[in-house]
Amino acid sequence: MVRDYSTVLQEMIVSADEALEDIEPGMSIFLGTGAAEPRTVVRALMTSSAPNIQDLELIQIISFGDAVSPERFAADRFRLKTFFSGWLADEAISKGQVDYIPSRYSEIPNLFASDRIDVHVAVIQVSPPNDSGYCSLGTAVDVARQAIDKASIVIGEINEYVPRTFGDTFVPISDFDCFVLSDDPPIVFDRWPVDEVFDVVAEKVASVIEDGSCLSYSIGPLFEALPRHLRGKKNLGIHSPFVTDALMDLINSGAVTNRNKKIYQGKSLTSYALGSPELLKWLDGNPMVEFQAINRVFSPMQIGKNPSVVTIVHARKVDLKGRFVLHTGKGNIATGPSEVIDFFNGAEISRGGCTIFALASRNLEGKANITCSVDNYPNQFSVPESVDLVITEYGVASLKGRTVRERAQALIEIAHPEDRAALVASAKENRILYPDQIFLEDSAHSYPSEIKSTRTFKGGQVINFRPIRPSDEEEMRKLFYRFSDTAVYYRYFTPVTAMPHARMQEYVNIDYTNTMSIVGLTGRADKERVVAEGRFVKGRKEGYAEVAFVVDEAFQNMGIATGMLNMLTDIAKKRGLKGFTADVLSSNRQMLTVFKKLGSSCTVTMSEGVYEITITF
Repeated sequence: MVRDYSTVLQEMIVSADEALEDIEPGMSIFLGTGAAEPRTVVRALMTSSAPNIQDLELIQIISFGDAVSPERFAADRFRLKTFFSGWLADEAISKGQVDYIPSRYSEIPNLFASDRIDVHVAVIQVSPPNDSGYCSLGTAVDVARQAIDKASIVIGEINEYVPRTFGDTFVPISDFDCFVLSDDPPIVFDRWPVDEVFDVVAEKVASVIEDGSCLSYSIGPLFEALPRHLRGKKNLGIHSPFVTDALMDLINSGAVTNRNKKIYQGKSLTSYALGSPELLKWLDGNPMVEFQAINRVFSPMQIGKNPSVVTIVHARKVDLKGRFVLHTGKGNIATGPSEVIDFFNGAEISRGGCTIFALASRNLEGKANITCSVDNYPNQFSVPESVDLVITEYGVASLKGRTVRERAQALIEIAHPEDRAALVASAKENRILYPDQIFLEDSAHSYPSEIKSTRTFKGGQVINFRPIRPSDEEEMRKLFYRFSDTAVYYRYFTPVTAMPHARMQEYVNIDYTNTMSIVGLTGRADKERVVAEGRFVKGRKEGYAEVAFVVDEAFQNMGIATGMLNMLTDIAKKRGLKGFTADVLSSNRQMLTVFKKLGSSCTVTMSEGVYEITITF
């Protein structure tokens, strides 16, 4: 039998005021979240003078302060409970106008299912029903199903602007007691403006995201800028609380295939849509975007099933110990620890997972965002033992497995150059850095970040090259101790048995003008290992610089030394040098071969068992 759902639906349609008639004082009312806020019914609720509309508890997972605004509350009529501390709710919570329930998002559905959170009435925004009599939850799934199951009164607000999304979104009209028709467009969001600083931050974030990574997404200038820098990636996956216009751009670029995911393979998984009317139109009937409840999307165990999960958090502040402050206020979605911890833990569980905290080195007032301590700031997220990478427009700091002293060095290097001297002084005063720690203030301004390359050598070995940094001290020390006595003698022309801090820090702190050094690294950004170093020092002969190399013995005979010589040659030419000189022991045939590859530009003379080499550009 074919049922005429249009007839059934017409019988269930009432006005907003009529839909509120069965509500009784003291009831708890669940309201659709965020962009799915049922604005017509909520507006009627807020403005109603009916005697039954009093002492009502409103429950909303995320509130954007539109129809449900603290300014509309009267103490004897409404009280809002929310699980979200961002956007306008942040100010309202601090003023005592809104009750905040701290909870991990993955656990919220259990609070509803176990009756820890009472729901007497559920007001849900939905799409018009399809020919089979099913409405779609559209732009927000979160805990709508649990609320519908628990409520004794279920009101559906039908909105023709709501997209029919796929996943756990379809609800039969038989689950509703009545429907209200709405002409209000859903809550939409303008695209975020991106300034030059955040575009650079996004570029550096994208540089550490590998092909096949599974990303989470939020809103703000960082996430708005990311797609442009990620569009060249391959086989990215999406497991994200939010789908936005920027994420839509990334998916449409072809960089996202979701092929490497282990759950919801081939689909971009989310719980919420936050964006423009164009985004809602794109989502309508789009089978490649899967909406699921937050106990699935936010579950660390579910997230961690995917390989190479990258959780990106836009931080407000970070201190030299790796403790963070998160954003608060309007415009911030993933703001508090409860909103980010599940994805943070999911990345920890994921094979090859990575956590990234990104921020500008200074705020809009020109004040430092990297500080010695964040003790006096609210909204802290203190998990320094689990942070992998911190990124600013000045670079990438790897914190994984590093001591507090090493973390401080790495973070100071990506702070604003004008802030670094004060950070070093403060770190010494607080005994985070050694009292004798060298800091060359001019080098903070002259670090040649433009010098970087990735090259592939024999056997497919990939090496990343960049200028040496003071924080490379420990890695350079480890490289030294991996050398045989013979290799050490070839490099230093004398037996060297130890390389303590005092000596090594002099080696890694250079001015980048008279001395230039590049290091070769293997592994991704959070697991980098120095395997080679080459440098030149302006020296005895006018217009020439003395050049030298060291290569990890496990990486020799791959062409790495030749590659570094070519890089240093290009750098030296741009700086107006005429050539290089080098001293090579006669027994060091491998290094002699490297220089001789330059052919006629290389002249070699012998003096007391040492080859004196001159290379003219």
